[in-house]
This record gives sequence, C-alpha cells and structure tokens, in this order.
Amino acid sequence: MFRGRHQLAVLAIGGFALARFGHAAEPGVENTRPNIIFILVDDLGYGDVGVFFQNARRLAGNRASHQTPNLDRLATDGAMLTNHYCAAPVCAPSRTSLLLGVHQGHANVRNNQFDKALADNHTLATVLRQAGYATAAIGKWGLHGRVQGATPNWPAHPLNRGFDSFFGYIRHVDGHEHYPKEAPYRNRGNTPPKKFSPTNEEADDANPALHGKEVWDDRREISLTLDKCYTADLFTARAKDWIVRHHAAHPQQPFFTYLAYDTPHAVLELPTSAYPAGGGLKGGLQWLGQPGRMINTAEGKIDSWIHPDYARATYDDDHDPATPDRPWPNVYQRYATSIRRIDDAVGDLIQLLRDLKLDENTLIVFTSDNGPEIESYLPGQPITPEFFASYGPFDGVKRDLWEGGWRVPTLARWPAQIPAGRIIAQPSAHWDWLPTLAMVAGLPPPAVTDGASLLPDLTGRGVSRAARAIYTEYQGPGSTPNYSSFEPIHRNRLRGQMQALRLGDFIGVRYDVKSAADDFELYEVRSDPKQIRNLATDPACADLQATMKATVLQSRRPDPAAPRPYDAAAVPAVKAATTADGLTWDRFEGAFAWVPAMNSLPTAIHGVSATPDLRAVSPSDHAFAAAFAGYLVVPTEGDYTFMLAADTGAFFRLHEAAIIDCDFGYQGGRERTATVKLTAGLHPVSLLCRHAGSAQPLLFLDWSGPGFTRQPIPPSAFRH
Repeated sequence: MFRGRHQLAVLAIGGFALARFGHAAEPGVENTRPNIIFILVDDLGYGDVGVFFQNARRLAGNRASHQTPNLDRLATDGAMLTNHYCAAPVCAPSRTSLLLGVHQGHANVRNNQFDKALADNHTLATVLRQAGYATAAIGKWGLHGRVQGATPNWPAHPLNRGFDSFFGYIRHVDGHEHYPKEAPYRNRGNTPPKKFSPTNEEADDANPALHGKEVWDDRREISLTLDKCYTADLFTARAKDWIVRHHAAHPQQPFFTYLAYDTPHAVLELPTSAYPAGGGLKGGLQWLGQPGRMINTAEGKIDSWIHPDYARATYDDDHDPATPDRPWPNVYQRYATSIRRIDDAVGDLIQLLRDLKLDENTLIVFTSDNGPEIESYLPGQPITPEFFASYGPFDGVKRDLWEGGWRVPTLARWPAQIPAGRIIAQPSAHWDWLPTLAMVAGLPPPAVTDGASLLPDLTGRGVSRAARAIYTEYQGPGSTPNYSSFEPIHRNRLRGQMQALRLGDFIGVRYDVKSAADDFELYEVRSDPKQIRNLATDPACADLQATMKATVLQSRRPDPAAPRPYDAAAVPAVKAATTADGLTWDRFEGAFAWVPAMNSLPTAIHGVSATPDLRAVSPSDHAFAAAFAGYLVVPTEGDYTFMLAADTGAFFRLHEAAIIDCDFGYQGGRERTATVKLTAGLHPVSLLCRHAGSAQPLLFLDWSGPGFTRQPIPPSAFRH
C-alpha cells in the first residue's frame, strides 16, 4: 500500500496538479484551485429533479409532473451521481455527516438530535480554510448546541466550525418557516432555550415558544429588518452578494460557499412574485441591504405567487382518459413552485459566475439532505409525495431506509475538469465530499473521514476509488407510509431501530432491529431498485448475510446518546491468509496540517517493524507522516481498552471503526483511551500518525484486556 513518490509543494490528483498545502494564492499569482459552491436543499426527493425522474414521467404522459430546467442543464454540463446517498433520512444527522465527512456510525449527531452541537473536529470549512479558501455558510444550520445563555455564542456556531461568515437560520425549528419576519408567532427573546434532548421536529414545531424566527448575520440577529423576505430568495441573494464582494476584494483567493436552503421542507409557502428576469450581476435576485427591503423581491403579497407552468396545470385524477382532467390541488402547485424557485436560483448563480468570469473554474455540487417529506405544514392541505412520485423509482420517504428515503439526487458541474454529460453509477455518499473537496483544494483529507475522494470519478482521470461499504443507522418514529405505489412488503413497516448497508450492488436493510443477530433483508438494487425480491432466504446469499452482519459491527462505534440494540455485540474477527510477524509501515515526507488519510498519498519509503515504532520509520528528526497497518491478534473474547499518545497527532482504527482520534485540537503527549468488545482472532488495524520535526518522537499504543492489566501491545500480537 501507499507506493510511489510524494512532493510536498504540489499534489498531482486525477491527472492534474493542484495548489500548495495550506496556502492562499500568492499576490500576482493566478489561482488555479476552483471556487466551490455546495448547494444542499431540504427534503428534495430523488424523483423531484427532471433528469433523475420527472422528465421521464412527463414524457410518459403523466401530467402530474414538474420541471427543473436549470438543474437539467447542470447535469448536461457536468455529472449526475445516480447512486449517491445521504447519511441519514432526516436533516440534522444527515447534515452532520456531510460537514464532518463521517458516516452515521461515527457522527456525534444521530437520530432526531436537532440543535445538538456539531462535533469540534475537522469540517468541510476547516479543511478548505486551511487550504486558503474564504468560507461562508448561508441558509439553514441547526447544529449549534442548545446551551443555556449561549446566544449568540453557541458552542457550534458556524463561525466556530471553520466558516468565516454566516447568514441564516441557526436554530433547526426556524427552518420550518420561510418568511422569518411574518412568521405566525413573535415570542422573541423572552423564552429560555430548551435543554437539548432527542426529539422530533413535529414536537418542536408544535411549540409556539419556539416560533420567533431568528435570522443571524454572523452573531447579529436581524429578522426584524426582513420584511417579505422569502428564504429561498433571501439566501440566494445573500450568497450572490457575498460572492461578488469577496471576488472584488480578493480576486485571487478561492471561495467556498455552503448554501443550505430550507425549502421545499416544512410549510409550503410561496414567493411574493415571479423570479426577477435575467440573472447574475445585473439581473435575478439582488441583495439591497435596506431594512424593510433587503432583497429585490421583498414587495407585493407574501405567500402568493404560483409559477405559471403550474397555476393552470391539470392531471388525470382517476386514470380515465374519458373523464375531464382536474386542476392540480393548491398544495402541489406550491410544492412544484418551491422546487422551481430553487431551480431558478441555480440558474441565477451560474449566470453570476459567467458574469464574473469564474464559471469555468468553479465546482458546483447540488444535492439533498434526505428523501421527500410527507407533511405540508398547511392546515387542511395534506400532501403526499405520491402525486409527483417524489421518491422516484424507489419505495420510501423521509425517515425511511428504503432507497427513496436516503438515495438523493446529486449533480456536480466544473467545466474546466468534469466532462459534460458524465454519468457516475458507482455508489457514493455525502461523507465522500470532505475528502473530495480536500483533494480539489490540494490537500490530503484528514484521517478521521470515512469517505473517499470522488475526484477520479468526476474527472475521469486518476485511479477510481475501490468499492466500499456505504453504511447508515437511524432510529425513527412511525412506519413506512401505506402508499399503493409502494410494495406490500414495505407498507406500514414499523421503523424503530434501522440499519442499511450497501456492498457493491447489494443492499442490506434491517427495520425494527432487536439484536445484532437479526437478519438483513437483501436486495440487488441495480436490477431491483424498488427492493421487491428479498434474497435473504436464498442459500447463495448466506455468505453475504454473514458479511453484512459482521461489517456493520466492524464499521461503527456506539454513541451513548443514541443507544442501539447491537451496541454490546462483540466485533467479529476476520479470516486471513498466511501472515508474518509485525506491521507494515509507510512514510510520507512533509509537514502536514493534520493526520492525513494516507491512502491519498504516494509513499516515500516503506518497511516492516515489530510494533508501531517511529524509530524504525525515520531515525532523523524531520517532519513526516507514517502509517502502520496489519492485524491485531486478540487472544480471547472480551473488552479491550486501548491507550494512545503521540508527539504531534495520531489516529487509530480497528477494521473500519474509528477507535481513538488524537488529531483535531490534540495536545501532543496527551493520552486518549477507548474500550472495544472484540472476539478472539485477527482484527485489521491501522495506526496513522504525523510527526513535527521539532518534537521528540513519541508514539505508543498500550492495551489491557481479559486477564491482564495495562501493558504495551507485544510484538507477538501484531501480524501483517
């Protein structure tokens, strides 16, 4: 592993060279790193984007279909990721995993833990800021941490998680309303924040005390200035304004804009007027910055404008061509208009990039946080995603782990590097974007990430990542809806504790999990996207079933705040071919800003050592990173406690599970510990570390276990 040569100054990624480690472009030197706009929408189903499903639906003659022409052009100009997964089927855990670059088996926000503080670790923003990017978050956050008296200095405010600038909703529940000043409740500043507890968004939304809708400009609350500001318009106008101002002031510095819309989620409110003509610098949405008229659509009647394509739309409600068509119900006119508004905003942003001559070298990513919602939040106007088949060719909705709940429409456009019309069918997930964007920016991703760079897939250059497991877990309320378009085996399925794991073309799903021994339902989703044919009873799939059960235990860590019925199960060992004594090691030259994920780096030198010993890796005192890999021989089943310390930083995994993180915010020499229940046998291990040349070399990994107290792990326990 890790063979080749490495140059500190430049990374050759996907066949082209990118920028130096951790530095903005030098004055007078043209910036070659792309700008990045990452667009995350709220509750948009796989089937809600034209090129993914709606266009085919319309061509088949179904008049209950809507259009996304700008997103379709985004796909034509770039890449469609047709097997891309969010991290969880609701927003808070999904956004957490996206920002941290880890799946739900490692994220600190799981289940319905809305407003819990995002972990203080590497994020998309901290990584890109290290690479010299200006960073801005605009839109919905909901990961700040409910702490009494913390406002406006919440512990996980975006400004405390790598962003230079923030504008939008901090609190989760605020994102249920899309006119912040005209929200139905005005209890502002008189109610103390609720103590954090795992809850659900319906309970929060039913609490009037939470309905003072707060919009924050960095740490200043400004909602009283936002007359008639529909949030999709507001966030788009602010994003355009931020990009224009940044480019004018720092034309050589690349930027990262995380644009997180709060629509079409929750209350299906309408804009005030048609989308302004044109787009870009002179047209489209514009930020005016005047209290009472902050944006150019802050006029007219709120919640009033329906897109003309849908205002008079009709459909065959009884599936009988002999009877007259009926007009679309108002709630579906609203839903389609909400999505079309985002589509118009995407076209507006692309025109802005063209006007600024940034279009060719800007990467735009568009995706959704989970599958489609089943509530309109409008009294007397229920909604069902059946009307547009918002879940696409799948079963499942938001809160489900059938494909429709967590496979999401994802597009990427970068004219300078992504070939037009590219289709990427290789399975991928939201936590892949942190390593992808790190590599785009010229940095190796941090070791904590569970993802792999999508850059070779996007560009068609370089070595594509190997197939790997895509894992999620979630505990959710209710059951899968009883929709006639869903398969009978899925309807009314009690959710409870759920797990899903994709291995290649096969996906395993468990609902209402009671123990680690529960069987997975097994589906081959390439040929069976609706998950009709459960292969769990097929004798040919017995090994796959065993692999699924083992992999989920080997890929995650328990979280006391989100207990699972399989938390106490022992992590199973693996079978290996003939092994030899010791661990392999690889050394990587350079001063690294963090412990890097070293499968992204070519090796300077490699060898074998009896134990993780930095003296074997490099006898000289200079900066480098090292990776030790092999197997740990566990003598008997039981609980094992590991103790790790390093001079600069280290990261320890067993199988794919992140056991000890001595990286972000780590103070050299400090010991960190973790306890894991292991079966007897061989367990793959990797220990990654970085060494600053000025520090005294230090790296130790001790353990204790059944029948023995703390001691250094002996050479006899390591194999490769």
